[in-house]
Amino acid sequence: MRDFARKSAPASASAVSPDATVAELQQAMAAGEITSAELTRQYLRRISELNPALHAVISVSQDAVAQAEASDAARAASSGPRSPLEGIPVLVKDNVQVAGMPTTAGSPALLGAQPPDAFIIARLRAAGAVILAKANLSEWANFRSIHSTSGWSTLGGQAANPYSLDRNPSGSSSGSAVGVAAALAPLAVGTETDGSIISPASACGIVGIKPTAGLVSRTGIVPLSPVQDTAGPMAATVADAAALLSVLAAADPLDPAVDPPEGPYPAQRDRGATEYSAFLDPGALEDARIGVWRSGSGAASAATRAVLDAAVTQLRKLGAALVDPVELPDVDKIGEPEWAALKCEFKYGINAYLRYLAAYGGAGDGVPGSLEELISFNARNAGLVLSRFGQEIFEQSQATSGELSDPGYLSARAAATRLAVTALETPVREHQLDAIVSLTGTPAWLTDYVLGDHQVFGGSRPAAVSGWPSLTVPAGYVSGLPVGITFTGPRWSESRLIALAYAFEQASAARRAPGLLRT
Repeated sequence: MRDFARKSAPASASAVSPDATVAELQQAMAAGEITSAELTRQYLRRISELNPALHAVISVSQDAVAQAEASDAARAASSGPRSPLEGIPVLVKDNVQVAGMPTTAGSPALLGAQPPDAFIIARLRAAGAVILAKANLSEWANFRSIHSTSGWSTLGGQAANPYSLDRNPSGSSSGSAVGVAAALAPLAVGTETDGSIISPASACGIVGIKPTAGLVSRTGIVPLSPVQDTAGPMAATVADAAALLSVLAAADPLDPAVDPPEGPYPAQRDRGATEYSAFLDPGALEDARIGVWRSGSGAASAATRAVLDAAVTQLRKLGAALVDPVELPDVDKIGEPEWAALKCEFKYGINAYLRYLAAYGGAGDGVPGSLEELISFNARNAGLVLSRFGQEIFEQSQATSGELSDPGYLSARAAATRLAVTALETPVREHQLDAIVSLTGTPAWLTDYVLGDHQVFGGSRPAAVSGWPSLTVPAGYVSGLPVGITFTGPRWSESRLIALAYAFEQASAARRAPGLLRT
């Protein structure tokens, strides 16, 4: 871990459980049991103790305690918090810009760049949240090599799953998921292009929300795809994730939402603020119509499939009307055009981002100015950067035009979007569903630098490519390893998904914090 922190003050007698929810932390601060500054020092100590084994954090903020002290002063001056996140420490994935800290995407190529706050970081600061640290990630959001290992970056090392340190946390929001699961912070910001919030959240036994594309601003985030990229909340509970989403989701004029296609759902989102915590309804599943997508996890083991069976039983007990199973037509055809589109989009996006760094003046000496220069940087520093795996995806992306007007690109993107929207929309229309439920992904696999990731299945692609929102919540365990279920719904249906997932979470009480790291 690169340590940018000032030395913390000695441990205070005041302390709360590191596993406390956001609401519990707010109650403790309101009651005077602990201050934000004391809370922040507590989490910094926990990072210092546990991160050498977990590699969840790349760097800690040099002014985290000062931020917390400012929050305490603001609370005192106004006789209360500015928002439910007042004084709450938050981890931020290291592809999201935070002023005063490097934003590296895990790569030393960007160490010299110090751009300003991303739009969502400005939102967090205005809400009184404390930017605690930058979270490790799969380098370049896992878009550098076909044989990469999730959770590894040159700067952060290999993130470890807190349920079993030899197991992989999945990615690319690996450090964000590990950090929340191991209680290094109560909240984390992740990003997703296809599975990068949902998959690590499931593998690490936490809640993750992949919002509708365009609900959360992408301004100030190292890009992969201008179509599929989104930031989103990661937390131990649905309530905490909803509180974070309430701050992250806001209209950004520099990142306009894409108009949704026609469908049986709201035509557009409310451009004003939404308090998603208002939708935490333990009775939300009563008479809800839920489709169960089983074929997406057909390759799962019997023990893993049993987690879905148990979840379906619980949903039925809670009053949901189930359509079991539903099929997603031609879902297996989405991957090929998606892959072709992503390679072109990455070249376009990373070239634009590197030009932005140079124009802003946030690109220091040695920061590459294009994907071509980035490939050369990696080649020159191969002993460090390419020590685990190569950069075949970079090279394949460089071979594309990198132009979003390219007819071949437009055809691939249109095909991928059409297939994904049709796959989800067909059962929703036919059965008038509120949501589709499925297993999120494979239980954590052994980290393997020779063969790479061993993900047997994953259900993120239809929502990721269509732009529909999805939410994963812990549902059970296989040999002590967490497995989540995903609720997927139409565009802008976050409030409904939060309600449904909360009802399931409250009834199932499935999550167990990792016992390996209790301190």
